[in-house]
Amino acid sequence: MTNEYVLTISCPDRIGIVHGVAGFLAERGGNILDAQQFSDPETGRFFMRVHFDTTANANTWREDLAELAARTRLEWQLHDLAVKPRVLIMASKQGHCLNDLLYRFRTGALSGELVAVASNHTDWGELTEASRVPFHHMPVSPATRAEQERRLWDLITAERVDVVVLARYMQVLSDDFCAKLTGRVINIHHSFLPSFKGAKPYHQAYRRGVKLIGATAHYVTADLDEGPIIEQETTRVDHAMTPDRLAATGRDLESIVLARALGWHLDHRVLLNGASTIVFR
Repeated sequence: MTNEYVLTISCPDRIGIVHGVAGFLAERGGNILDAQQFSDPETGRFFMRVHFDTTANANTWREDLAELAARTRLEWQLHDLAVKPRVLIMASKQGHCLNDLLYRFRTGALSGELVAVASNHTDWGELTEASRVPFHHMPVSPATRAEQERRLWDLITAERVDVVVLARYMQVLSDDFCAKLTGRVINIHHSFLPSFKGAKPYHQAYRRGVKLIGATAHYVTADLDEGPIIEQETTRVDHAMTPDRLAATGRDLESIVLARALGWHLDHRVLLNGASTIVFR
């Protein structure tokens, strides 16, 4: 029986890494299906993603990789493609990104398993349950934030969640919570930040005659909206577009960009590179 895996690696750059990885796989019966690599001249680090199949099981590969890493300063992750990453989506009052992701999961366009949706409002309960996904109402206030995050962490633990998606979830996560989920929380926002902060950014943009709007998906860190960027998209707008039409265009961009970023993450195509990312599309 053939099993498929994705191996991602990061290490100090040097001559012979690709040769060494290919040889390591070949010696153990690994057949490379596709491979991508990148050497970053700024950081001096090398990144690689290898998709391969083999008749050996994951435990055997992990033991050999751990031994190799001990000798070569290699950082690695091995992903069994038969095991789908488990996803939790969080949303607030705006449901466009949530609705888009529910459809993509339901049709199999995203390779993960959506195990739950959580929200600090009840607006999207019926929509979520219509997609046969459990919905969890988790109200929050300044006085109850710590308790709500404890409930959220209990849900993440119980459902063995691999990645949390903030689909226009309009609450700030605590520094401790972000630290526990480094590289595992994806957020989406419009690309006006930080130029148009606060309420009604599209109205602010309209008054300033903005000609280009966009959206950014990134990993969440303790620095608000400043985590490593995964994907961005823009579109041109003009004076004839009302604030409502600008906002509608922005919602479309946010949905597309978040779905792309999540899809690449679920396919193990995103590698962290300090404050940035390497995305093997």
